[in-house]
Amino acid sequence: MQPQSPQPPHLQQQPTVQIVPPWMISATFDLPGFRVVQNRGIVRGIVVRSRSVFGTIGASFQTLVGGNITIWSKLCEQARLEAFEIMSLHAAELGANAIIAMRYDATEISAGVTEVLAYGSAVIVEPVR
Repeated sequence: MQPQSPQPPHLQQQPTVQIVPPWMISATFDLPGFRVVQNRGIVRGIVVRSRSVFGTIGASFQTLVGGNITIWSKLCEQARLEAFEIMSLHAAELGANAIIAMRYDATEISAGVTEVLAYGSAVIVEPVR
């Protein structure tokens, strides 16, 4: 009997990463139609971003014309999205199926380097009957 050769990487089963779905995350202290049955603690997602030299130059040109500086807007939105996803993963790792009281915060660590923080309370909820 010949040993079985391993499957190519693209055919191997990838582990499934569970996150709290976005529709189960709220900035309010409750989720309509659900009741909190257990608090699993505070969860967070932190991303630290810096501007690239090219992005800074491009944004400088955009400031000459005024209006929305799309290069930096996209950078900010991407950082928020990553922090949100990390927070969702953290909640799922704690066994939560929802996050309430979700907030964002941002802090400039040094010139051109910003920390974006997404945080909230990880909870287990069940539908109200």
